[in-house]
Amino acid sequence: MESYYLDWANLLLRWAHVITAIAWIGSSFYFVFLDSSLVPPTDRQLQEAGVGGELWAVHGGGFYNPQKYAVAPKVVPDHLHWFYWEAYSTWLTGFALFTVSYLWNARTYLIDPALMNWSSGAAISIAVAFLVVFWMLYDGVCQIFGRRRNGDAIVGALVLVIVCLAAWLACHWFAGRAAFLLVGAMLATAMSANVFFWIIPGQRTTVKALREGRPVDPIHGQRAKQRSVHNTYFTLPVLFAMLSNHYSFTYSHPQNWLVLILLMFAGAAIRQFFVMRHGHKLGRNRHPWPYALVGVLVIVATVAWLRPAPPPAMAAAATPAAAQPAPSVTEVLAVVEQRCAMCHGAQVQMKNVRLDAPALLKQHAQAVYQQAVVTRVMPMNNSTGITEAERALIGRWFTAGAKIE
Repeated sequence: MESYYLDWANLLLRWAHVITAIAWIGSSFYFVFLDSSLVPPTDRQLQEAGVGGELWAVHGGGFYNPQKYAVAPKVVPDHLHWFYWEAYSTWLTGFALFTVSYLWNARTYLIDPALMNWSSGAAISIAVAFLVVFWMLYDGVCQIFGRRRNGDAIVGALVLVIVCLAAWLACHWFAGRAAFLLVGAMLATAMSANVFFWIIPGQRTTVKALREGRPVDPIHGQRAKQRSVHNTYFTLPVLFAMLSNHYSFTYSHPQNWLVLILLMFAGAAIRQFFVMRHGHKLGRNRHPWPYALVGVLVIVATVAWLRPAPPPAMAAAATPAAAQPAPSVTEVLAVVEQRCAMCHGAQVQMKNVRLDAPALLKQHAQAVYQQAVVTRVMPMNNSTGITEAERALIGRWFTAGAKIE
């Protein structure tokens, strides 16, 4: 029954997390586009009012004319929309989902005994520490180097080094699937913390000064803009890390840490293309196609690198039926009892799946074949030590019709 309720919690939290993430990322992408597309106003009244840039756009049958003030408007309206709950809700639902999916069953989903056979408490503590420590290091780098000449380049290089180190550590300490998600959660935590500790406080300080008639220090807007730009480059790497848990060929690779780094780097490069593309249309910078090209080439090279060679047992499974006869359901059940029944048997039915009888195995044959033979996701982290020959046996049984008689 606990597994049933955990599945519902996972579904509902995942649903809420995706909704809030779409809202946050969508607004973030829009404002990056807006900043890159603004042009100086030609209307004298707008210039005198302090408008630094404007954009004319058409959408949904209406015309829009958003305007951005160079520092701040002379008068702040009573109704001012703030963008922060999208970020906070995304992090809260994401951390709750991470807790339900990984921390709640740390021994199953977070820990890989072949890497580090530590206790559940130790694994959970270190996983949470990844989120906190990365934020502290990242924030420190931004504060120390962010205001220097060429500070953005220095910050970018140092953050890249920290992310690479974190990816290496996570993939050597935790199960691959959890490690990828943990690195994504680490970056997402920094994104939300940027909003909570820098962007919104800076904006509140500016608004308060305006309403009290005091001069506005532009440093608050500059800091908020810097962290907002960082967030937009984190976005695609985070999305890859979050989606990767559906594709075991990435996180199960022996050099999974390098796979993670390469694809996150590709995402950041492609995001740079889209950020600069808007400026190119207005003649502000050269065409950013090299960034897109680099990102695509990294992805193509990674795809070619990860292409699997069929293992000997699988190659044997592809030989004619006369040489490799279809196994009986009894043979398959013997493998399932040894490798799968502890999580999908009479005592425990994780994901409400039970495989300890011929009819039940037949009912879930497609899922067993897909996850044990094709994607090789199961058994989780191969904790039960299923062999290539056993995977091949299941594959032959399924392709022969999954017969139970």
